[in-house]
Amino acid sequence: MPKNTDSTPSEKLEEFGRSILNDVKKGSNPRFITAVRSRSNVVYEEKEGYLTLGGAQEERNFINIAQSKRFMQTTAIAAKCHQFIRENLHTTIRGLFYQLKYSLGEDVDENIFNEQSESNPLIEDLEASLGIKREDLNLNANRKGVLAGNMRVMDSFGGEQLEIDASKQGRSGWAIPSDVDNDIQFVDVKAKYVLVIEKDAIWQRLNEDGYWKKENAIIISPQGQAARGARRLIRKLSDMGLPIYVFNDCDAWGWYIYWTIKTGSMNLAYIGKDIATPKAKFIGVTMSDLEHYEFLNKLTMRASEVDLKRAQEMLSYPWISKHKEWAEELKKVLKTKTKLEQDTLQGPRLTFVGEYLREKISNKEFLP
Repeated sequence: MPKNTDSTPSEKLEEFGRSILNDVKKGSNPRFITAVRSRSNVVYEEKEGYLTLGGAQEERNFINIAQSKRFMQTTAIAAKCHQFIRENLHTTIRGLFYQLKYSLGEDVDENIFNEQSESNPLIEDLEASLGIKREDLNLNANRKGVLAGNMRVMDSFGGEQLEIDASKQGRSGWAIPSDVDNDIQFVDVKAKYVLVIEKDAIWQRLNEDGYWKKENAIIISPQGQAARGARRLIRKLSDMGLPIYVFNDCDAWGWYIYWTIKTGSMNLAYIGKDIATPKAKFIGVTMSDLEHYEFLNKLTMRASEVDLKRAQEMLSYPWISKHKEWAEELKKVLKTKTKLEQDTLQGPRLTFVGEYLREKISNKEFLP
């Protein structure tokens, strides 16, 4: 089924339904086409700098004993999402599952869905097939992440419009919503750059120091792995021309978080162009910091097997190994079998974290 990029989500769902209905009227096998979402179909778009899906496609049709149930389940999800949009109501993918967890009929001992593990991948099928994000289907993802800085947004929610000033949210900051595209308008963004901080505890440390005020920065913590909403927000701020610096641990988890922000992830490659931020830079912590900050040599940790395996794996990814700086960084980890946490920067004094960041940014000491 062709994708019309100018159509609204509601129109795309209606087009999806009409296509199936037309097949029925013609006496044809109802079907739809979706992209193959396997690792073998994930490609790195070198020119743009993100992971996306290749051209491989697969057909889902009704008159196929292996596909008929999944086909029916997919159309049920599409119909329910169309209802959500029409009613201007939102729910989570868990809520959608319960909306469709009912029997097919009195004489049929079968539910549409028995487990959420059945419905989740079919939502992704719809996203890939229709060329839209699930947030556009009024399906919210987990809300995770916090922000502080000189930024104001207009949030249209529950029939009201509320202006949120991210510079006046105190110690808690602004909780990043799962959907930063629909009903969110960026009124004013005044900052020199965006600093993404892996750990919430370090974000709190910098917020207490007023780092974002002194540096005229926006500080974001995805609070671990960045949720879809946080990744989309980071990309939107990058598109506004703000440099994006990512401040993570020097370990398997910190690297993974960075690269999913920068190039996207394999499991979400079908929306990579919307949530990846190719211009992001890795500020640290890095193994080279051991050469510049003597105290860190006493605060290293032994790298786990997971860290070492991840470092070796990353060296095999062409979009990572093509950067000489990253190749050298990962080889240092493999050679020394050590790692560093961003928390170590609190060793000399609690305020040293901010001093470290200022020095790194001033000297443009980043990994690509």
